Amino acid sequence: MNVKGGYFFRILEVDLTKGTSEVRPFDEEFALKYIGGRGFGARILADHMKRKKKVDPLGPDNILIIAPGPLTGVYLPASGKNSFITVSPATGIYGDSSIGGVFGVELRQAGYDAVVLKGRARVLSALSIQDDRVKLIPMPHAAGATALEGEHLVREATGDEDMKIACIGPAGENAVVFSCVNTDWSRNAGRIGIGAVMGSKNLKAIAVRGSKDLPVYDLPGLMEVSSEGYALLKSHKFFKFWQDQGLMSVVDYANKMGILPTRNFQETVYDKADRMNGYTMEDRYKIGDSACFGCSMSCGNVCLVKEGKYRGTVTEGPEYESAAMLGSNLGTSNFAYILKANALCDELGVDTISTGSIVGAVIEGLERGFLTAQDLDGVDIGWGDEDAIIELINKIALRKGVGDTLAGGARAIIRRWPEMARVINHVKGLEQSAYDARGAISMALGYGTSDIGAHHTRALTVFNELETGNNLEYEDKINFLIYHQTVRPLFDMLGVCRLPWIELGFPEEYYQRFYRAITGVDLSMDDLFARSSHIYDLTRAINVSLGISRKDDYPAQRSFEDPVPSGPTAGKVIDRGEYEKILGMYYEKRGWDEDGKPELKI
Repeated sequence: MNVKGGYFFRILEVDLTKGTSEVRPFDEEFALKYIGGRGFGARILADHMKRKKKVDPLGPDNILIIAPGPLTGVYLPASGKNSFITVSPATGIYGDSSIGGVFGVELRQAGYDAVVLKGRARVLSALSIQDDRVKLIPMPHAAGATALEGEHLVREATGDEDMKIACIGPAGENAVVFSCVNTDWSRNAGRIGIGAVMGSKNLKAIAVRGSKDLPVYDLPGLMEVSSEGYALLKSHKFFKFWQDQGLMSVVDYANKMGILPTRNFQETVYDKADRMNGYTMEDRYKIGDSACFGCSMSCGNVCLVKEGKYRGTVTEGPEYESAAMLGSNLGTSNFAYILKANALCDELGVDTISTGSIVGAVIEGLERGFLTAQDLDGVDIGWGDEDAIIELINKIALRKGVGDTLAGGARAIIRRWPEMARVINHVKGLEQSAYDARGAISMALGYGTSDIGAHHTRALTVFNELETGNNLEYEDKINFLIYHQTVRPLFDMLGVCRLPWIELGFPEEYYQRFYRAITGVDLSMDDLFARSSHIYDLTRAINVSLGISRKDDYPAQRSFEDPVPSGPTAGKVIDRGEYEKILGMYYEKRGWDEDGKPELKI
């Protein structure tokens, strides 16, 4: 099976300690087996782990892989995705995060299918990649700069305003375990601590400029199928609504379904949700749209606070997750504050989901007596206390006072205050996404078995289960979960966004047609799914080598112990016996043993 396009067959390896780089080729077998993106990253990380056995996520022995996919940067819907893969400082296991915008596109145009970073630069630096010219630029003067300030400093240092830059804020430099990498102003690779890994490597930013044409086997065929795909998306009845609100439309839906995080997931319905929804954004704050490369959906909402305390705040966002975790989850519906908190998180470089989760846990912990104001540097923070929340976000990013503990994430907090385990919603050390799972056991199982921790991007089954009245058999729920855990990661391997598929029902078969036109390889959807499933086994094998087993595959403690108090899912709680049963069935379906170990070894 000959590969006729789609790949440069070049991986750039950079030794930051030595300040050297080399290009390593790979063969067609590697390309066809691992496809690209997180597939390439998982295999490269697994090979590294075979040599190192165990690495300190914040040590020089950890590697960071940056990998777009074979579909990244070509003419097709939402083809701007790029993955970052590493051992996560938040969880101590496999981690990846994808980012949109144009950074991955530029990396492809520079002629690389992946970049592997190892070691640690002598001083804070930026990595400049301009086609075949690769160099480290010392930038100690950028220490403490926000992500946006860092971008400007890197442009000055390179003398090229058109460089595409991925930059960390002070949170990454300070090793906050849920710090992000920021690009294109407000696009973030978040959740698992990519920013901290870059910071540990003394790497403030990566700047890329490429001039190469992307290898496409059948350009007329690609143009035909892509034009057909764009037309299909535009014909969807919710296309215009999606452009108007993007992911902010989920606020009302999540509230209606009874899964909106409210006051640290103590509740799942918020009586003021209409003050922080997509219509409020549209009517009072939105001033423009933005989009990633190749995307007609334009889900980015540029918002401006025009009056009041936060006047002048402008940001691209929020998305649903940020609005929910920084809004209802913290007991406030003030949209102007939500924009301010979102912008602050982007500038400092912290993940909005984890930040909102941890601040929410702190407020509840104080309420319950697990913490005292003295523990919090004398701050008596309560629900909706915007000034105290913003102060705490700053302390986390800068590791000041109690922020030093909170910056260590769920596990660090529980180590210091064991009672806080009762109110911190996490799996494997990663704080839970903004969808309550007590009414949908498939979602609880999705959080529990996710290879990176409690994150919805691996599987979002909660709506399907609730919409069907929860009448599905366990086997049907497991099959649907595994389907999500297969198709969603496949998008990361190909280098495209999942939103056309999940939000506007874009048929997955189009991606097989895109792949064939670009590479000349006629893989079926079943072939592509098999490769994605193999990567899920591979990331599980990496995690097993790092100590993960059945004991770690459980949703947050609250899911088992606190029935939902009101709303559509009132009284719902996950039954432990039922969960044990469905977890065992899931392992069997996956071909893993009763402790969750796959036959595959790294």
